[in-house]
Amino acid sequence: MPELPEVETVRRGLDAVMTGRRLGTVTVNRFDLRRPIPPDFAERVSGRTVTAIARRGKYLLIEFDDDGVLIVHLGMSGRMVIDPPGATAPETGAAAPTTAHSPHEHVVFEVGNGTMVRFSDPRRFGLMALTDRAGLEAHPLLAHLGPEPVDDDFTGALLAGRLKGKRTPIKAALLDQRVVAGLGNIYVCESLFKAGLSPRRIAATVQGGRAGRLAAAVRGVLADAIAAGGSTLRDHVAPSGEIGYFQHSFKVYGREGAGCPTAGCGAAVRRIVQSGRSTFFCSRCQR
Repeated sequence: MPELPEVETVRRGLDAVMTGRRLGTVTVNRFDLRRPIPPDFAERVSGRTVTAIARRGKYLLIEFDDDGVLIVHLGMSGRMVIDPPGATAPETGAAAPTTAHSPHEHVVFEVGNGTMVRFSDPRRFGLMALTDRAGLEAHPLLAHLGPEPVDDDFTGALLAGRLKGKRTPIKAALLDQRVVAGLGNIYVCESLFKAGLSPRRIAATVQGGRAGRLAAAVRGVLADAIAAGGSTLRDHVAPSGEIGYFQHSFKVYGREGAGCPTAGCGAAVRRIVQSGRSTFFCSRCQR
């Protein structure tokens, strides 16, 4: 599932071509997502001007000039890809017709000047929901989300407060979107390694200096991942179609049996299962 860096990469790509543009025809080819696309979706979105594209946790927020907001979740395999003017069909080299779509393509947004934004989701775990600015903060998809870990006020003190009294392992606590928004398995593993904290440590014990190290590690790992365009392990691509490259910088994630990258450590990266999810860590460096 795309995590915060992948969604932020998509947000930036869409912002460059959609913000300030009036949408032309919006075509819904399939309605069958995790939450079915509203039957009047095309009618409500066509002709609207995109005023901003934001992100909250793993959700994209596309804001319109009528105070409407489109909430997008990419699910497990969702993509929003830009077809620039004059895009060609890869099979023939001929201009790609705007009506052509793959079996998994759900929605096509006509942005203007021949540019199209195509949303497809083969596994159909994503969603598109419409709300308005007044109801956005209290929307059921967003109301429970914790703080944004890339914000300047995501400090050790803030994180310590979120973890206080939690008896679950720190790995599970960080995956809880109510504690911190946007983190997933990859970046939690990498952040815990960077902070030198065991994924099995009880969350409530991450206070003081430990919380400060972890908050700084989370911000640093996410910043590096965003700069690399996220991680492409299977489905993620930027709207331009480019893959992410942060997977080449993993220190522990997916590296079971490899040597710990810490100089002089000599231990191997281990894999354990926590709450049904693989956790990768160095038992010597992480305490």
